[in-house]
Amino acid sequence: MDTKFSSAIHALILISESETPMNSEQIAASVGTNASYIRKLTTRLSKAGIIEGRRGVSGFRMLKAPEVISLFDIYQAVMATDTLHLFDIHRNPNDACIVGHHIRPVLGGMFRAMEEHVEEELSDVTLADCMQAMRQRIDESQNKEEHA
Repeated sequence: MDTKFSSAIHALILISESETPMNSEQIAASVGTNASYIRKLTTRLSKAGIIEGRRGVSGFRMLKAPEVISLFDIYQAVMATDTLHLFDIHRNPNDACIVGHHIRPVLGGMFRAMEEHVEEELSDVTLADCMQAMRQRIDESQNKEEHA
């Protein structure tokens, strides 16, 4: 399973919430990966105009407000594709078999329709929505600890 998408969301929340620019080592420590992996993600996010890192300044800062960055924007940036791709179809079905002959176009159409639906859903959720959900979860967790 590819984790670029969730890692990028994690990194962007950190960058958005930090009072000072965060560098790849700091982000990697929170994400639980290595700094070179984070640098690859931040390069893609920079090319997409979501964040910037400046020469001579350690760390990244947001170029856009979290309210205007959709999850689909993040997906497109880190996956380097204009369309969502969730499902693959096996490559060599037997064309002499009735099912094998028709499976690729049938599933291809169905899978693409599902992916388009997910694209729409991701376009409706922003980074700010993720941040709000995180704040809510943190508050709920702290309330449980206080009442325990």
